[in-house]
Amino acid sequence: GCKEDGLRPKDVVVRDPDDRKRVELYELYEAQCQREGVVDFGELMLRSYELLRDNDPLREHYRRRFQHILVDEFQDTNKLQYAWLKQLAGPVDGGGGAILAVGDDDQSIYAFRGARVGNMADFVREYHVTNQIKLEQNYRSFSNILDSANHLISHNKGRLGKNLHTTQGAGEPVRVYESPTDFAEAQWMVEEMKQLLRDSKDGDGTKGVQARSEIAVLYRSNAQSRVIETALFNAAMPYRVYGGLRFFERAEIKHALAYLRLLENPRDDTSFMRVVNFPPRGIGARSIEQLQDASRAMGCSMSDAVTAVAGKAGANLSAFVAKIDVLREQTQGQNLRQIIELLLDHSGLITHYQAEREGQDRIENLQELVNAAESFVTQEGFGRDAVALPIDEHGQPVVQDANAASADAADGAVTRQPTPLTMINADTGETLSPLAAFLTHAALESGDNQAQAGQDAIQLMTVHASKGLEFDCVFITGMEEGLFPHENSMNDFDGLEEERRLMYVAITRARKRLYLSHS
Repeated sequence: GCKEDGLRPKDVVVRDPDDRKRVELYELYEAQCQREGVVDFGELMLRSYELLRDNDPLREHYRRRFQHILVDEFQDTNKLQYAWLKQLAGPVDGGGGAILAVGDDDQSIYAFRGARVGNMADFVREYHVTNQIKLEQNYRSFSNILDSANHLISHNKGRLGKNLHTTQGAGEPVRVYESPTDFAEAQWMVEEMKQLLRDSKDGDGTKGVQARSEIAVLYRSNAQSRVIETALFNAAMPYRVYGGLRFFERAEIKHALAYLRLLENPRDDTSFMRVVNFPPRGIGARSIEQLQDASRAMGCSMSDAVTAVAGKAGANLSAFVAKIDVLREQTQGQNLRQIIELLLDHSGLITHYQAEREGQDRIENLQELVNAAESFVTQEGFGRDAVALPIDEHGQPVVQDANAASADAADGAVTRQPTPLTMINADTGETLSPLAAFLTHAALESGDNQAQAGQDAIQLMTVHASKGLEFDCVFITGMEEGLFPHENSMNDFDGLEEERRLMYVAITRARKRLYLSHS
């Protein structure tokens, strides 16, 4: 952040001990970069700026060389980039170069990466821009869609201001849908999509859409895709997650599922390999090679072979196996939701991602995995409180004691319908616990429902990923306080304005039809 503001450690104003600690870390980071001879992107920009600022002959050379400067996507520049641009162009009153800046301040949606929407207003003021050219005619959308966007963005303060209009006519009204649950919301979307595709096949092209690829579902954060993917998967509708991975293919979800598989089956070597050193716990490639050799020699699983590895490596491997065993004991008698929450906490996954700069997205996905599990057990008839790991001390499935229930009834105790602890796999005939059934479901959903290259498919993406794209029909989903607008926006002075700009981008992706939904 300091670098993007053009500040070296010595320039940062220290107000409290927290600031002092940050400056100290900044200095250590800079020193290490110097030692290794590497630069980050912020450093490239800062050095370019300092070079022009501190070297008069060089600055004058480039000002003479570049008489005309065009800046595109100006709303996405940060404070440092603008300062560098001013060095390159020269003062407006001193015969500097001519600048043409193109941008839309209503579509500035990268504040989390340092973009500063105020650069556009500063540019107008500092360079005395008297001739602003407003490109207000829209060639994409019907006016009902544009009116919604105009009205929404008018609530933002300090805009340069514009009003989109079109000659295409009003078009269909914007539809708003409220559902009781997120699952019902996704089901409604799928039914609506089927109808849109049906209408176009029946010959009424004005009502429907010609191709699945002309239907897009937009959401604020990646975790929201899970419910929509499930609904599309169940309806056998091909879909593509644009600019990202499907829910069950995301690395953090694969890590969590690997831990769950080890609880269900400690001899699962693939899952063991995935998480034995994630989060990092000092188990290197050499240690794993030793373990694989021992496992092959003994003809057993890797977890059973850890005692054959000597030294520190063996101790670290044994500690990991012990951790899984303790987790399995702790989760006995728990339902699936409780198991996953315990696992996320004790595995260190949440703590690991909290330390990442953009780890919030991954944490939201892991929290969504808990919801996915709960919704799965309810839909499959297990009951929300079904014990997820029904095995006894010999590893055998526990059968519910019907006699105990009868005795309770005879004593006048209140009886409940017994919660099913197992289900039968229709393909193999084997009995599955809720955890095993959920892992099977996750494996199925991470299978091949994603559309192949060139195949006509529904488009799923975050609003950020949709910028610059357009579709005949757009569904903007999960429009609830805390989701969209995102809860993080409540902590920031300009947060809600950024969310409005994000929504403005989402609305203006639609050409013919726009649906807004929440649950």
